[in-house]
Amino acid sequence: MRAKTTISISEARKKIFDIAEEVQKPGVYYTFTEKGRPKTVLMSYDEFDSLMETLEIMSNPKIMKDIKQAEEEYKRGEYVTLDQLKKELGYGPKAFMLADKGKKKYKAKRKK
Repeated sequence: MRAKTTISISEARKKIFDIAEEVQKPGVYYTFTEKGRPKTVLMSYDEFDSLMETLEIMSNPKIMKDIKQAEEEYKRGEYVTLDQLKKELGYGPKAFMLADKGKKKYKAKRKK
């Protein structure tokens, strides 16, 4: 569900820090108006970034073709589960375990 709030830019100016915090919640955005007309929208960076990525994907015909093909293959049952894939590739139950390196620092060596 999207939580849209419309307020004037003048009112938004008074509450900008509260608004900036509120739009961090998923689906929350504000429309700012000037003279009663929509002027701009404020949303979280994460929501904006996600929206732009979606638009980029949807505007790429090759990617959309690949997505459609994958959906059709899935409907026909032409897929393998992660467990099946691990078995096919010979990975044991601990093959995908991650370890935290803690405070160890990594440094790239420079060529002289």
